[in-house]
Amino acid sequence: MNFTRTQIPDVVICNPKIYGDHRGYFCETFRKDSLEEFLGFKVDFCQDNESKSSFGVLRGMHYQLPPFTQSKLVRVLEGSVLDVAVDIRKGSPYYGKSVAVELSSENKKQLFVPRGFAHGFVVLSKTATFAYKCDNFYAPSYDRGFLFSDKKVNIDWKLSYGKLVLSEKDLNQPLFEDAETFDYFQNLYEEEYSGHRI
Repeated sequence: MNFTRTQIPDVVICNPKIYGDHRGYFCETFRKDSLEEFLGFKVDFCQDNESKSSFGVLRGMHYQLPPFTQSKLVRVLEGSVLDVAVDIRKGSPYYGKSVAVELSSENKKQLFVPRGFAHGFVVLSKTATFAYKCDNFYAPSYDRGFLFSDKKVNIDWKLSYGKLVLSEKDLNQPLFEDAETFDYFQNLYEEEYSGHRI
């Protein structure tokens, strides 16, 4: 697995090494020790999720508040999506900035989205099967989000508004400036990763 930091360094692209021949291919999609060595802290994934969506479906922007904040390792099993992470750590030099990476069953890229980030994606192919690991359990009462089209964040979703398909929940999320967020990385990680540093 090769790892590359994005323009927001805490968000990391994971590129598995693909071994192929006339039979098909093999790749290692997750290796805990390698990821932790690159990140510099431990990540203990405890929940796997999977969704299937059709073209234009947009899910986001979602996150959970402490103490149920989540890191995610996301990938696409079938199809293609534009995957987006937004820094929601107040005081961060990247606060309100986003990273967008196309993930597909073809390129097999994965994105590590750390705690302190909102996450969302839009389907660019006819259908897409999306899978991700979380290092904290789903906690509905701590679930939060902000409006996908907020001009302050200004995410380019690559599709016109008329082609997007959203849930009522995501259409009625608050603006970014009104959303509940939390303090900068250092405080968050001191609380959430206490005892987990390598």
